[in-house]
Amino acid sequence: MSTTIEALCDQVDGSAMRRHLEEFAKYVKLSGSPAERESFRYLEATLQGYGFSTSLISHPAYISLPVNASLEVAGVEVEAITHSFSVSSPEDGFRGPVVYVADGAPEDLENHDVGGKIVVLEGMARPAAALLASKANVAAIIHVSPHEHLHEMCVSPVWGSPGSATFGRLPTTIVVTISKEDGDALKVRLQNTDHVEAVIHAEVDTGWRDTPLLEATLSGRESGASFVLFSGHHDTWHYGVMDNGGANATMLEVARIFSSYRDEMRRELRLCFWSGHSHGRYTGSAWYADSHWSELESRCVAHVNVDSTGGRNNNVLIHAPASVELVELARESVQTQGKQTISGKRVSRAGDQSFWGIGVPSIFMGIGEQSLSGDADASSTLTKGMDLPSFGWWWHTPEDTLDKMDDEVLVRDTRVYVHAIWRLLTDERLPIDPGAQVDQLQAEVKLLGKKISDRFNVTCLLGRIAALQHELESRSLTDRETMALCRELVPLDYTTGDRFVHDPALPQNPYPVLDPLRALAAEGAGSPMIPFLKLDCRRASNRVEAALNNALRILRSGP
Repeated sequence: MSTTIEALCDQVDGSAMRRHLEEFAKYVKLSGSPAERESFRYLEATLQGYGFSTSLISHPAYISLPVNASLEVAGVEVEAITHSFSVSSPEDGFRGPVVYVADGAPEDLENHDVGGKIVVLEGMARPAAALLASKANVAAIIHVSPHEHLHEMCVSPVWGSPGSATFGRLPTTIVVTISKEDGDALKVRLQNTDHVEAVIHAEVDTGWRDTPLLEATLSGRESGASFVLFSGHHDTWHYGVMDNGGANATMLEVARIFSSYRDEMRRELRLCFWSGHSHGRYTGSAWYADSHWSELESRCVAHVNVDSTGGRNNNVLIHAPASVELVELARESVQTQGKQTISGKRVSRAGDQSFWGIGVPSIFMGIGEQSLSGDADASSTLTKGMDLPSFGWWWHTPEDTLDKMDDEVLVRDTRVYVHAIWRLLTDERLPIDPGAQVDQLQAEVKLLGKKISDRFNVTCLLGRIAALQHELESRSLTDRETMALCRELVPLDYTTGDRFVHDPALPQNPYPVLDPLRALAAEGAGSPMIPFLKLDCRRASNRVEAALNNALRILRSGP
């Protein structure tokens, strides 16, 4: 008799996860540090005790660790921190004039003389701002936090360790953050004084390091079967008990429960704990995607990601994200275990979502967040414009400690993961719907087609989509067919088209492969760029049509 999902969820043990959190709370886990490696050994020993086969891997990663920072304005010291992938200042600091440029949008920078100067930007440090400022030859950025807390951030727009083609995209500017109170005082000074100078000191230790990666596998009833990848990062800013200790406790609890039911698993469960998430822009998962590409393409059915479960007051689940093929599974899991209805939010270009180029659909990342009601604990303004969950004010600060966790919230979040993963492991037919992806693609192409109907014809493309929809009607897909279709469709939705490189760690549109059509729609009538953009559209359309043709061949003749 098969075990019910509810019976499995009822086994989630908050006290067991609390014990894991107490262990994680002992270490500041900077990527590549001895303390991080010691904590990885705890993970490995625990999983071996549950019957998992494990491999603790060491691999090179390009890591950036902030060391210290200071800011002096008109002879007055201001508390500041610097950020991962900031440029270090000269030994005696950088002195320069200060300019306020609001949010640092392109038009903000264009309207000011910022070359070689220090600019003041609103909000948390972020890759897009560092990239724009670097392009404008800004010497240094002072970010103004939305409140009194200073949040550690990584400002690299490069996903994973940079290659020779992407190394030049790393920031070329010094980046620091100050509090809202200090930022408001600086802005008042800038309003009342014609010329304000500041001196910035920043030291950042950036370079190649060996970093750990733990792979742990629980085989099902068939050796060598396809597998579900369940992942979360283990490196932290400071003690990082919520981010990402809560998620690591969830992973270990899922592993403990499922270890007693491997005979019911049609597919393997593979856990991966990454380093380099916080200090390398997802170097661990990107390295794994690059080095295990063929195996992931042939055997991985889905990627389940977990981040920051169990945080105090993280009572909102409606924004739990999933790629479109897995939205219904996410909806069922959250509704059943969390008693909330998800909005169908798109997975953002963040987290360790390094597997879209391969064509692996993904579900979840940070599933719980705080209400935007204005509660004192809420961080609704923290991630403005960054498409990230609203975690507590302690996120990415030294205050992310054990007292910020809620055992009941952690149990609830973990039940959601048990529900979704068990279905992925045991359903006779994978709970993945490529047809939903095709329907969404059709809607996007129709919308863009109307906007550019007098410039570019998408009729042929819509015809191929309709043909694929017809093939999928009333058809029950095998696992192999589902996986093969995902390999064609997922990269369209989450990459610009190259399956073997990682797109930048920046916000993206749905179906970024269709961005040339968006650019054509935005171009004014009579623009000399229109012929060039039409050529871009033809190439983008060909790329999409090729994927659709491959999908049709899969259904008509088998993968």
